[in-house]
Amino acid sequence: MEYEASLDRALEAVPDIGSAGDRLSVPDAVAQTDGAFTRFTNLDAVADALNRESDHVHRFVQQTLATSGKLSEGVGRYNGNFDDRDFERVVDDYTEEYVRCSECGLPDTRLVQENRNLMLRCDACGAFRPVSKSTRADDSQGAEDDVETGNTYTVKVTDTGRKGDGVAHRGDYTIFVPGAEEGDVVDIYVESTSGNLAFSRLA
Repeated sequence: MEYEASLDRALEAVPDIGSAGDRLSVPDAVAQTDGAFTRFTNLDAVADALNRESDHVHRFVQQTLATSGKLSEGVGRYNGNFDDRDFERVVDDYTEEYVRCSECGLPDTRLVQENRNLMLRCDACGAFRPVSKSTRADDSQGAEDDVETGNTYTVKVTDTGRKGDGVAHRGDYTIFVPGAEEGDVVDIYVESTSGNLAFSRLA
C-alpha cells in the first residue's frame, strides 16, 4: 500500500503533456496604418507571450513580409500596408519555427547557439533541432561580400522592391534601402540582417 501511495503521488507530480500545449496563449496581432507604414502595435506583448526577444520577432517579420522597418518601444513599424491577418500569419510561422517543439508540440523551448547554428531545445521532451534557415553565403566567401549590422557600405540601387524601397545587392545579400531609387549610388548604414536579407537606412 505504501508503494501504491508513493506511485500515486509521483503520478500527480507529472505534468499533463497531452494538454500542456494549450498553455501557449498569444494575443492577437494588432495592425495600425501609419501613412505608408503599418505599425505592429503589440509586437512586444506577442514576443513576451512566446518567451522570445522582441528584436528576434521583429527581424522575422521583416524577412517574412519582405519589407524594412524598425522596432521602437515594443512597437514594430514596417514599410507597406499590412493588416492583422498578415501579422497573424507571420506570428504563426514564427511559433512553428522558433517556439513549438516539433516532437511533442509543447512551447517549453529555448533558442541556443551551437557551433554557430541556432538550435531549438525542448525542456519538456529533450528534443533538439536546428531552426536557422539562413541562406547566407558560405563562410569561405570573401569578407568583401559580407554585410554586417552596424557597418556602412556604398552600394548601387539596382531594383525597386514591391513596397517601394530601393534594392541593392552585395555578394549574396539583398539590401533594402528606403528612400533610394533605382540607379542611385548611395552610402547606407545597415541596421539589421536576417539570413541573406539586410535592412538599411541612408547614411
